[in-house]
Amino acid sequence: MEQYNVTGMSCAACSSRVEKAVSKVPGVSTCSVSLLTNSMGVEGSASPDSIIAAVEAAGYGASLKGASDTKNASANHAAEEDALKDKETPVLKKRLIASIGFLAVLMYFSMGHMMWGWPLPSWFEENHVAMGLLQMILAAIVMVINQKFFISGFKSLWHRAPNMDTLVALGSMASFVWSVIALFLMTDAQLHGDMEGVMRYMDEFYFESAAMILTLITVGKMLEARSKGKTTDALKSLMKLAPKQATLIIDGKENVVPIEQVKKGDIFAVRPGESIPVDGIIVEGTTAVNEAALTGESLPVDKAEGDKVSAATVNQLGYIVCEATRVGEDTTLSRIIKMVGDAAATKAPIAKVADKVSGVFVPVVIGIAVVTFIIWLLTGHAFGYALARAISVLVISCPCALGLATPVAIMVGNGVGAKHGIMFKTAVSLEETGKAKVVVLDKTGTITSGAPMITDVYPASGVSREELLMKAYAIESKSEHPLAKAVIAGVENEESLLAKAKLLGTVEDFSAVPGSGLAGSLGGTGIYGGNAGFIENVLGKEGEPAVNALNEAVKVADSFSEEGKTALFFAEKDRLLGIIAVADVIKTDSPEAIRQLKNMGIHVVMLTGDNEKTARTIGTQAGVDEVIAGVLPDEKAEAVGRFKSRGKVIMVGDGINDAPALTSADIGLAIGAGTDIAIDAADVVLMKSRLSDVVTAIRLSRATLRNIHENLFWAFIYNIIGIPLAAGVWIQLFGWTLNPMFGAAAMSLSSFCVVTNALRLNLFKD
Repeated sequence: MEQYNVTGMSCAACSSRVEKAVSKVPGVSTCSVSLLTNSMGVEGSASPDSIIAAVEAAGYGASLKGASDTKNASANHAAEEDALKDKETPVLKKRLIASIGFLAVLMYFSMGHMMWGWPLPSWFEENHVAMGLLQMILAAIVMVINQKFFISGFKSLWHRAPNMDTLVALGSMASFVWSVIALFLMTDAQLHGDMEGVMRYMDEFYFESAAMILTLITVGKMLEARSKGKTTDALKSLMKLAPKQATLIIDGKENVVPIEQVKKGDIFAVRPGESIPVDGIIVEGTTAVNEAALTGESLPVDKAEGDKVSAATVNQLGYIVCEATRVGEDTTLSRIIKMVGDAAATKAPIAKVADKVSGVFVPVVIGIAVVTFIIWLLTGHAFGYALARAISVLVISCPCALGLATPVAIMVGNGVGAKHGIMFKTAVSLEETGKAKVVVLDKTGTITSGAPMITDVYPASGVSREELLMKAYAIESKSEHPLAKAVIAGVENEESLLAKAKLLGTVEDFSAVPGSGLAGSLGGTGIYGGNAGFIENVLGKEGEPAVNALNEAVKVADSFSEEGKTALFFAEKDRLLGIIAVADVIKTDSPEAIRQLKNMGIHVVMLTGDNEKTARTIGTQAGVDEVIAGVLPDEKAEAVGRFKSRGKVIMVGDGINDAPALTSADIGLAIGAGTDIAIDAADVVLMKSRLSDVVTAIRLSRATLRNIHENLFWAFIYNIIGIPLAAGVWIQLFGWTLNPMFGAAAMSLSSFCVVTNALRLNLFKD
């Protein structure tokens, strides 16, 4: 997806106009414009020049994001951060202060004197023409200060795409023009000594309305701009995390260089307290790394040689030396920023409703205002009264609230997700995740830890637990088998036991029998490890006691197998040492996460390529509703497809073999610790690699969708109530009427209320 900055947009009608213009460009497959971030995402084969030309032809400006240096992530982050800065609020603040200053003087002369008898300079006494001229000059000054409304409004009208600024400009200009006409008529009446006419025409002055409308709309715009600025806080905070420099080790010396100079394969050092500059692998040293910036996890993660580290995480303890594996836009941080940015540049399906309404909203409002004006004239009311009703209709209508209802909620929801380590790649994924009826879970690495661990230790008669583990460690330390690593890790976790194991010495004459076991010599005594058949061949000639001990151990091993565990048998020369059971254990949070999913009315399925027996055992322990075992990667995709008849399907996985299923599901959720292929295929990435975050993602999606519904309700109901009230529909029934100034005040607050409601999502707790 190519992303563009778009300038000149003021409301939803503008974004709709830009979207239509770009969609017509040959080669554009999809286009979505975000009023919130003033950005546009375009997919297709169309050239950037043709897309920019289409935007400019529609009356707006556009530029390609990161066009200056697409390989320089740091520069791009800086440019994007600058683009997200709240540049509107300071400008609007200056405009507002100036407007209020002149408006205050205008209100003193127009209303203070008339309504409350406030004193005036002597030369204004009974000089109605001078009063009118002063009001006209002050109103004109306020209009010049807020000229942007008129430039944008009439420009869009010229392009036959009226927007919110058009409504404001027409309302203010109509008030001003009629007031000028009334001033001329009043002057004529005064020349002819018609004092009754002078007072009548003076009552037709709407100079204060012309100025007040602009000032109040500016207040609303400023509040809206400040609130909109807060919705992008999450994205801006991520960008600020981007490291600016790195310490490279060149010829044994440390050299501090800009982050742009770091290349893949470079060796860099990180001291305690420093941020890790790029993604890499530790080649020297141990430490604890604070990964809260990326995953939201507050507890530091222990790291040793061979472990991966990510850019923008903080080295808290030891001095480490690393090899750069990902630099520039390939780092985890850059990919997260891109995910959040892409989500902001896309549109949720629910936004299409508001877009359709916004596209015709302004022309319809202008039509309603004209009809209102004509009807009140035909019913015998004064020109000024009819004009006031029409102006009220123009200034109370608010297409902005409709246009912002969805994108502000999406942006805030996506930001909240980022804080919790949940990355929604698109607005569609954020909206659709909460609609899931079925969640399909991969077993290995998703429900389980993905790495085997020691679960049970069964020493033979006359053998201590310590002896069994130490001698098992001695023989398994020579092996590269995954199950051997489980035994090694189990012993290494017990420091005192590890120290004793190392005193035993090293296994000699080591050999591995593929599919069976290991053999070697420890201190001159033969030592063995493997399956029951292999150990039986070793002990078979050692007499009945050894065989009986083995038979007893086999019974224990069978019970382990029933629980989905793998039994490793160990023996030396003439006796059985015992059994160590290993298994891919369930993550601690998996059963609770699955229970919560079921409580949400979701059908939970475990999908695995593992054997039926092990799968059933794990499924029972985890508490899933259904287990599907022994399936190949392409069969996983077919299985996911079968569940779509029940409703929206979420697939959660982490491996290469999960990629087809992740793609075929309505929403694919990838565990962050999984493979790049799985992450690329998914719609949502869980950075913490916790199954409980699936629950959080669904809850956040539902909260966001609920917030969007609230925003749309407010936007629609505001216009449904406000426009008839402004038109004077309720005057005859209830006597309700609406001054144009109050209409402007209501309009200025409508968008602010929508944005503020969206900001409530920041209170979301997982």
